[in-house]
Amino acid sequence: MKRRLFAIVKYSFFLGLGVFLVWWSLHQIPDDEWGKFKESLANAHYWLMIPVFMILCSSHILRALRWKILMEPMGYTPSFRNTFFAVMIGYLANMAVPRLGEVLKCTILAKYEKVPAEKIVGTIVAERAFDVLCLGLIFALALILQFDVVTGSYQHVKSLRPEHTDAPMAMWKIIAMAAAGLAVAVYVIYLIATKKWRTLLGRIRTIVAGVWEGLITARKLKHKGAFFVYSASIWALYILGTYIGFYATDGTTDLGFKEAVSCLAFASIGMILTPGGIGAYAFLLAKVLEQNGIPYPIGIANGTLQWFAQCIIVLVVGGVCMGLLPFYNKQKTNESR
Repeated sequence: MKRRLFAIVKYSFFLGLGVFLVWWSLHQIPDDEWGKFKESLANAHYWLMIPVFMILCSSHILRALRWKILMEPMGYTPSFRNTFFAVMIGYLANMAVPRLGEVLKCTILAKYEKVPAEKIVGTIVAERAFDVLCLGLIFALALILQFDVVTGSYQHVKSLRPEHTDAPMAMWKIIAMAAAGLAVAVYVIYLIATKKWRTLLGRIRTIVAGVWEGLITARKLKHKGAFFVYSASIWALYILGTYIGFYATDGTTDLGFKEAVSCLAFASIGMILTPGGIGAYAFLLAKVLEQNGIPYPIGIANGTLQWFAQCIIVLVVGGVCMGLLPFYNKQKTNESR
């Protein structure tokens, strides 16, 4: 019950932040330019969602293959289908509660592939660490290609911090942090009073040991070449998907590779800030486009469409994978008898 309440509160906070950013990003459109925004959406080339769908699905497939490589040094070789199902269901869960999907991915493989969840958590950490490195390289490339655009867009990222928004929002964050600190203190006192801290400490040690084992597997990869090729291909597909997305709206069709790199760099931050990037993704992409001379109403329309395309992919493919997961494993069990 307590975990469910915490999950609801956490989800509500991040969802509320996303809704606020949606309102805020639309509020940035001047009254006399609302027509451009509506016209961009009305005349958008929605059929481009098909190639974007295929491109991003390919990147998810590569993620599943890369994750399998990370698990191999630990002696685990889950099937590709279950690994892909876990990846997509994880993305689906992240749209509800940030980072929930990372835990769910591990529990799915633990259930259907008999892989210890506490051990492969480390592979998730290693994977995310490498993604951060890749994002850093994307930013470095964006700086080389569009230094003025990147430095100008950085100011808009800073504007998303609470001290640059309404004072009540910053105050609510302070109150929430104080309440969280109080809750942790009460929980620690409870553990000490009931002498359950030893059990908790044992669990923490098991998880830390599993995470460490997963991290060091990155040094023992059997297919290092494939791992780096998959990683490079994933981010190349992200850039390609963003580039093709420019053709969805009139006014952004003349943009090219360098603009796609800059947009991907900042839009990726938006995906981290809120569940599924709601609000933040489109806003940051629009601000980068604005630095490239694209009117904000057209930029926010394009950013909204690109974000919507990614959400549809996760919702559709993730939903299908959730339905196929038990069916596939039931069939596999029957065949093995």
